[in-house]
Amino acid sequence: MTNQPDNTQTSVGAFRPGDLVLLTDRKRRKYLVTLREGGEFHSHAGIILHNDMIGRPEGTEFRTSQRGGVYLALRPTFADYILTMKRGATPIYPKDIGAILTYADIRPGARVVEAGIGSGALTIALLQAVGDSGHVYSYETREDFAKLAQSNVSAFLPDDSAGRLTVHVSDIYMDGIKEKDVDRVVLDLPEPSRVIPHARNAMRPGGIFLAFVPTTLQLHRLWQDLDADPVFDLIEQFEIAHRSWDAGPNTLRPAHRMVAHTGFITTARRLADPA
Repeated sequence: MTNQPDNTQTSVGAFRPGDLVLLTDRKRRKYLVTLREGGEFHSHAGIILHNDMIGRPEGTEFRTSQRGGVYLALRPTFADYILTMKRGATPIYPKDIGAILTYADIRPGARVVEAGIGSGALTIALLQAVGDSGHVYSYETREDFAKLAQSNVSAFLPDDSAGRLTVHVSDIYMDGIKEKDVDRVVLDLPEPSRVIPHARNAMRPGGIFLAFVPTTLQLHRLWQDLDADPVFDLIEQFEIAHRSWDAGPNTLRPAHRMVAHTGFITTARRLADPA
């Protein structure tokens, strides 16, 4: 039997065919490539042969064949992958994904309902957090988004999400949630309030409801509807800002650009049904 390469992104050692590689130029522009025998990376600075990268260690610099452009090659982090992967819907930013995983208390073994799947960025994070014993159920109304998201998940977690991800191409507003006794419901939808009755029926007591919305109108409507439902309590709402700093030999100052408002996070706990 032919040995197949281990393509998981936690792999170490030299680059192999099938690996995702992040190439970064001197201006910090980033390009994501999947290595294959005989492949080529083309840019304005020239060409790098995939065969030249295969067998070399992470952290190696490669020069293009024509113009001498220099690219640093590393395996992408999850944050890198989110910002460079193919997109359908706009992905949730890394700063918000970290908060979502923390405040929704996504842990190994959890059964999580997600809607919508978008480009799959949050799906990847959820799968990594629930571990081998958990499961993620994703709802998406658009079949093209669902297919793209599954492709992005498979590229970053090859053979690692099999059996732990179920994707429903379904309108969660109208069709509801098929699963019962789930631990978490995580929403990235225009009208998360419409999912509250479905979440009530699908969640176990003590579970956590979380929604990500971009505007204050959505935020206030969501608070009103959660507050009016007797089985949800401990509502919290907040946003996360991220500011980078630029450092040099004689300077340290805030970067001119920052990822400020991207969206608001709302959490609530599902209580036991009234006696």
